[in-house]
Amino acid sequence: MLSATEKQEIQKEIGLYPYVQAACIDALKIVQEHRGWISDDAIGDIAAELHMSNEEVDSIATFYTRIYRKPTGKNVILVCDSVSCMVMGYETIYQQISQKLSIKFGETTADGKFTLLPISCLGDCDHAPALMINDDHYNNVTSGTIDEILQKYQ
Repeated sequence: MLSATEKQEIQKEIGLYPYVQAACIDALKIVQEHRGWISDDAIGDIAAELHMSNEEVDSIATFYTRIYRKPTGKNVILVCDSVSCMVMGYETIYQQISQKLSIKFGETTADGKFTLLPISCLGDCDHAPALMINDDHYNNVTSGTIDEILQKYQ
């Protein structure tokens, strides 16, 4: 069930739109902010709140890469794998993070601190390679800056 706080925040967002269903992405983000991810039960609760089917809400949730449908670590690392980042050395950055944390894309560290995921574009092609950790954006990332960046989240 949605908590009273989640319902209140969702209702506030609903008030900003001409149609209840238009608040779906906002509702997903609200629940994820409180729980860290969107479970199947949460999909059903959001669907009921917005007068939508579970399938409609799930199709929106699974379309967006920043809506997480399974538990994630405390810190989510998104490594851009776009063409620009690929050309500018994304693979080296990914390998270094993967080795340092002993995880691959889609995995979470044993201590639950980090989840590593690819993202198709961070919109920073002129400063590639780029990555995000939670809401913090990093560009012009090099092998020499990875340890310093990760240390901020230990």
